[in-house]
Amino acid sequence: MGSFSIWHWLIVLLIVVMVFGTKKLKNIGSDLGGAVKGFKDGMKEGASSDEQAGANAPAGQVTNTTAADKTTIDVQAKQKS
Repeated sequence: MGSFSIWHWLIVLLIVVMVFGTKKLKNIGSDLGGAVKGFKDGMKEGASSDEQAGANAPAGQVTNTTAADKTTIDVQAKQKS
């Protein structure tokens, strides 16, 4: 198979624009950009909350940051002999 020249790519681009239209392609591009931006912001927030949790707790220790529910009953199980 041969490599594609610039003319092949221009024809493909023209067909895509004719099928979808410029307005729909613009909307798809802005939606994709917004999704990438939201993902990056989420990753930054996750990293900052991990750093804050890591600063308060010693390494390797699991902490319970939520308060216990008042309806929870804490009991110990007895072994059957």
